[in-house]
Amino acid sequence: MKSRTPFAAAGLASVVALTLAACASGGGTTPSDSSSAPAGGGSDRGGTLTLGILQEPQSWDPAQAHVGHRLQPFQLAYDSLILREPDGTLAPMLATDWSYTDDAKTVLELNLRTDVTFSDGAPFNADAVVANIEHFKTDNGPQAGMATAIDSVTAVDADTVDITLSEPDPAMEYYLSQALGLMGSPDSLGTDAMDRLPVGTGPYTMVADKSVVGSQYVFVARDGYWNPDLQKWDEIDLKLLPDVTARVNALVTGEVDATLLDGTTFQQAEGAGKTLLEYATDWQGLLLFDRDGTLNPALKDVRVRQAINYAFDRKNLLAQLGGGKGEVTSQVFGPDSSAYVPELDTYYTYDPAKAKQLLADAGYANGLTIEMPLFTPGGETILTFVAQQLADVGITVKQTQVPIADYQGELGKGNFAAAWFSLFQGPTWVAYQQLLSDTTLYNPFKSTSPEIQAAAQALRTNGDDAEAAQALNRYVTENAWFAPWFRPSQLYYYDASKVAVVAQVQMAVPSIYNYSPVS
Repeated sequence: MKSRTPFAAAGLASVVALTLAACASGGGTTPSDSSSAPAGGGSDRGGTLTLGILQEPQSWDPAQAHVGHRLQPFQLAYDSLILREPDGTLAPMLATDWSYTDDAKTVLELNLRTDVTFSDGAPFNADAVVANIEHFKTDNGPQAGMATAIDSVTAVDADTVDITLSEPDPAMEYYLSQALGLMGSPDSLGTDAMDRLPVGTGPYTMVADKSVVGSQYVFVARDGYWNPDLQKWDEIDLKLLPDVTARVNALVTGEVDATLLDGTTFQQAEGAGKTLLEYATDWQGLLLFDRDGTLNPALKDVRVRQAINYAFDRKNLLAQLGGGKGEVTSQVFGPDSSAYVPELDTYYTYDPAKAKQLLADAGYANGLTIEMPLFTPGGETILTFVAQQLADVGITVKQTQVPIADYQGELGKGNFAAAWFSLFQGPTWVAYQQLLSDTTLYNPFKSTSPEIQAAAQALRTNGDDAEAAQALNRYVTENAWFAPWFRPSQLYYYDASKVAVVAQVQMAVPSIYNYSPVS
């Protein structure tokens, strides 16, 4: 099998107010009970559903699957072990049930369906699950951190698997509804062929001769799929439209039936009579990576990081970058998290004078320079606002252009002390793992503290420990590990005359199962 280059599949869409790397979740109906499946499946399928997508997979190998809007394409070809309903509830999919078999919660046992095959005809069974999880651990995909706690995976018998953890991971079941849970045919995992053509147990298969890299991907309902009630369409086409203007034009003209827009384009969709799903999943702002001063000694001083926070006019940024759609915030944990503390949304107000005083107290009265990446194309507007507002308090931003496809990878390599990004506000432990663990892409200098370690240990043993979660949130907010600006509204528009769409909690776009034909 091939050895992947770290973060090679990561990329960034050329948009401002959209989710770019939100931790995502699958969702839909409970496939183990066809009586509860939504209308529109089986013989009542719709014709062709066409979706405008922001980015295409760099590889269709399930180990290279991502999250947020980048998980949705994989759901066409790959079922997950556990399904995440639109409201976040976990439900059976390829696993019929699951439970921890020890008090320490380090052995998770899954019972599997016995009537499932891959699109190449191979049987789905416990050995296939073992092969997929082991491949996921070694293939170094963008979400490889989901498997960090997995010590081993064992086929107990043909339809039973034990996942043994080196330490408790409260998010493991959640991860099995995400990239970690996607199941591909063992014979294809890690091959060049699977980079181009997915081979899974999912409801649809790709039509190779109609799919064009950089343009569109065509999927058709798979014959013999184990739950035809999830096949609500004869065909689903994905059109790659990284430019938001192109997406809104395609929606208005009927070229696509649904897509994600932003604060600069939603008026056109509304004017054309399209229907809106509006909800928040993410925060936008700066990641202040270099808290130990490895690249930029100034950022080791908490007063400098706090000054950066006071320098931003969050309401103006929301108006200019998010079209006024969303809520300003100073915290990276969202309202649906046990870590959320309402008053932390306004912990940092716009106060340039206070920012200047903090910089002077830290010894930078004459200013300082911070190098930040500018992703191109698309990031120019964002960095213009960042540079302007920081310049007002004496901080010069040195902008270094980074191709959009390389942006996340450059962050993960620790090449920059600070950078703009948009990240999801999910469940507390999942957000901790994404932002603060020493294995995450977004903590390249492996920053930590005794306070963070203490909170993490409490959360590891009890994922619902609100006291520890809120202590963690207060610590990273007060010590300015980040500089959040706002929680943008996700503006997902669709043609309600053709398709009904249900929002997916903590996911920038709906799961593929959440689209149903109107008639």
